[in-house]
Amino acid sequence: MAPKLLATSPFVGIAVLVPLIALFAFYYKPFSQQRLFTVEELALYNGTDVSLPIFLGILGSVFDVTKGKSHYAVFFRVQPCNQSRDASRAFVSGNFTGDGLTDSLRGLSSTQVKSVVEWRDFYFKSYTFVGKLVGRYYDSQGNPTKYLKGVEAKAARGAQLLEKQENEEAKQPGCNSRWSQDEGGEVWCDEGVPRLVQRPLQMALTGKMSTRCACFNEDQLDRPGLKIYEGCDYLAKTCRV
Repeated sequence: MAPKLLATSPFVGIAVLVPLIALFAFYYKPFSQQRLFTVEELALYNGTDVSLPIFLGILGSVFDVTKGKSHYAVFFRVQPCNQSRDASRAFVSGNFTGDGLTDSLRGLSSTQVKSVVEWRDFYFKSYTFVGKLVGRYYDSQGNPTKYLKGVEAKAARGAQLLEKQENEEAKQPGCNSRWSQDEGGEVWCDEGVPRLVQRPLQMALTGKMSTRCACFNEDQLDRPGLKIYEGCDYLAKTCRV
């Protein structure tokens, strides 16, 4: 009789569907994209309770990483002090223990900050976004804080500097190189001779000055800042390193 009643009385069908929709909304509301987590709430989702998913935060965005539980659950068990948290800095420092598990990016270079932002974007593409962590990156209303905007601006600046460096270095071809445990390393140029040259934008990118090997023609060797490899002849095309 029930199928016939539902077919002939649409109000009965609505009466059945409304409670079901409400029940669905009740159970799935906690994991909607609008959910705001406190640090204490996020700490519950660390894989120790098998009835709960595993959540991970990066730059204040929280992701359901349960599908990678073979990795994340083991990580939380191996590090018993660990809880689900925003460990943004660890994605570039590699330190997933103790003080390394922090959301502070203070002191990181623009390229390192850019790397953290890229990790967050990877999680958006690879895992389910479930909400935001209230604190450094999002306020109690779920709005981005000045700190998050500053991080994203620094990452964008890092991307611009990196592109500029790549364009500048493309004007002066780099050396070929190889290394083996038996013979050590060497650099060589198909055209020109190898020289060490400073990378001026590297200071802004990483906070450290560095050099690279580039190939120069003879009429370019009087440029300031070029350095001959130790033990290498002035016009040699190959140098041991």
